[in-house]
Order: sequence, then C-alpha cells, then structure tokens
Amino acid sequence: MGGGFLSPLSIFLLVAALHLLDRLLEFVKKRGSRSGEQRRLREEINKLLKEASSLSTPSTFAQAAKLRRLAAAKEKELVRNQEENNKEKSYDSYARVLMISKVLIYAGLIWLFWSIPVAAVPQHLLQPFDIFLESWRCYQWPSHGWNNTMASFDFSNQQVLV
Repeated sequence: MGGGFLSPLSIFLLVAALHLLDRLLEFVKKRGSRSGEQRRLREEINKLLKEASSLSTPSTFAQAAKLRRLAAAKEKELVRNQEENNKEKSYDSYARVLMISKVLIYAGLIWLFWSIPVAAVPQHLLQPFDIFLESWRCYQWPSHGWNNTMASFDFSNQQVLV
C-alpha cells in the first residue's frame, strides 16, 4: 500500500480535510450572518451602554437607566433578528451529512487496515514479558487457518508485530 490511493499521505490528507470541514462548519454556524442591520444594532447597543456608563452621578441616574433600557430593547431586537436568520440558514443538515460521511469513511478505513500490524518491536525488548505475551495467543482455527487475536506474535524472526 505504498504509493496508491490509500497511501499514508492520502489517508492523512483525507482525515485532515474532514477535520477542517468540521471546524469550518462549526465556525460558520457560530459566526452566523453578519448583515448590515445586525452590525448597526450592535454599534447602537455599544454606544448606548457607553453613554449610560459615563452618566454616573445621582442627578443623571434617570437618563442612564433610560439608556440601559433602550439598549436592552435593542439587544432583544438583535436576538430576534439573529433567530430569524438562523431559521433561514440551518447548517444542521450539513453537519449531519458530514458526521455520517466521517463515520462511514473511518469505519471503512478501520475495516481495510484491521489486519495490518501497527508496530514491529524487537524481541529482545519483549523478553521480560514472554509469558504474558504467550498468554495472549488465541485458539488456532484448524478449518480456516486464521486465529482470532488482537495481536500477532511471531517469535521466529526476532520481532513481534502488534
């Protein structure tokens, strides 16, 4: 499997692309729509809150409270506007399709590479664990010629494939 379609580099690029698509979808979903009206409302809210915070004397308390109430009303209007935009642009279906495709691709890769060892360890490093590793060997199926094991140990060629 050195230079074909399923080379390590192509698998890495596939997994990285899926991860980046997931992050991009999350970013777009979180950011939402940045329309001019929403931007204008945010600027007005910030301006009103700054004015209200600058009015801190007892004689201007009523005016500051009025500005804070006006800012709260504008925040409610902004939330309503954002909810309307979120209803229009729903990214849930895209997220669901991406999740299903990720699950299918990862399951396919696991199924394809299930029998391929992931590490080769020299036998001299594993000699203290000989008895423990031998206990991991499973029953050899005589009719099929394969064994049902999570790790394959071949002590004849001076290395162990895990």
